[in-house]
Amino acid sequence: MTTYLCLINWTEQGIKGFRDTVRRAENFSELVKGAGGTVRGLWWTVGEYDIVQVIEFPDEETGVAALLELESAGNIRAHTMPAFNAAQMATIIERASARREYRRSEAWSAG
Repeated sequence: MTTYLCLINWTEQGIKGFRDTVRRAENFSELVKGAGGTVRGLWWTVGEYDIVQVIEFPDEETGVAALLELESAGNIRAHTMPAFNAAQMATIIERASARREYRRSEAWSAG
C-alpha cells in the first residue's frame, strides 16, 4: 500500500461551505474505500492547515486519481506527500547504502 500524508486548506468555496465538511469527508472516505484504499485518520485543525489526513491506496496511480477527484470539487487544496513506515524506511536506507557502495567501487576501479 502507498501511504500519503495530506495537509489540506479550504478554498474560498470550501470555507463558505464549512458546515458540510464532515459530510464531504465521509464521501471522500467512501471514494477511497471504493478504490481499495483506507483513510487511516482525518483531523480538523486550527492553524496553518485546516485538515490533516493519512490515507493509503493500493498503488500510486489509484491514490493520485482519488486525490485529483477530491481537489476537482473545488473545496480544498492539498499538499500531499508520500509517507513511509519504519520497515519501508529501512529498505530505502538499505538501497541508498547499496548504491553508495557501488559508486565507491566504481570510483576505485576508474582510477
